[in-house]
Amino acid sequence: MFIDSAKIHVKAGSGGNGCNSYFRDTRVEHGKPNGGDGGDGGNVIMLADPSIYTLLDFQYQRHFNAESGNNGSSNDKSGARGRDRIIRVPVGTVVIDLSTGCLIRDMDASETEVVVAQGGHGGQGNSRKREAEAGKPGEERELELNLKLIADVGIVGFPNAGKSTLISKISNATPKIASYPFTTKAPTLGVVRREDEDSEFIIADIPGLIQGAHLGRGLGDKFLKHVERTKILIHLIDMAGVDGRDPCQDYQVINSELKSFSKDLAKKKQILVANKMDLDAAKEHIKIFKKRFKRKIFEVSALEAKGLEALLEEITKNFKNSR
Repeated sequence: MFIDSAKIHVKAGSGGNGCNSYFRDTRVEHGKPNGGDGGDGGNVIMLADPSIYTLLDFQYQRHFNAESGNNGSSNDKSGARGRDRIIRVPVGTVVIDLSTGCLIRDMDASETEVVVAQGGHGGQGNSRKREAEAGKPGEERELELNLKLIADVGIVGFPNAGKSTLISKISNATPKIASYPFTTKAPTLGVVRREDEDSEFIIADIPGLIQGAHLGRGLGDKFLKHVERTKILIHLIDMAGVDGRDPCQDYQVINSELKSFSKDLAKKKQILVANKMDLDAAKEHIKIFKKRFKRKIFEVSALEAKGLEALLEEITKNFKNSR
């Protein structure tokens, strides 16, 4: 199951108490203070792990505590430091402090790590000729985790436009494919390798968008965030209008949703693709579309794998130019 958001509670370890102790000997009436310091508490650390792809585990475990430091002891012995707690999250996870709404870290690269809760300092012992101190409490936080996929190319379009079929034909992705809308319930990632071009890029297919997606209709706001990091968008249009929709209107609605969600998203390089060109209706609709919108458009049939080579060459060229 693909889960892309979670709320968790983290608590760093408290510092150990300093020790109040004096040297004892039958020959010494008033011994020298020799209480050791308490150990520092462990930190809670978040680590971006490329082998993890979802926040599913955080649906079942929401509390993460680091180990507290040990108390100091006599003979100037300091307490051991508490062990850190490592929380592994997918690359692309955005960490937010719920109490302030502030961004703590965007874990956008493999092995990125950040301390999300600082361990408390251990208390000083009385060996410094002062009263022993108690350890400080560890930091405690409520965090929100939001996963935004790391992909080079994103496919957007209405439900049933053929996005899943397209990504299955040009990459190693194996999404569920059916002839009804909203077959795709979660984003799908695939890797496209073009040995002749010595090129490799990651492509993401997000569930179909509908009018009002930026406001959350059809969970569109949750899906659109997954193409925010992409360099290129493939805008896929069902040119045959098999669900009774107007391809020209579809084109305008999707662009409007992208702009409403994020101006930066709307400014991304778009490669316009007319799908289902194997159907007769598409041949009539494409004529109207070209007259209305003077834009370069690639005509393909994802189902029959026609026109895909020219499309891949265009994607590869733009991907190389964007690096």
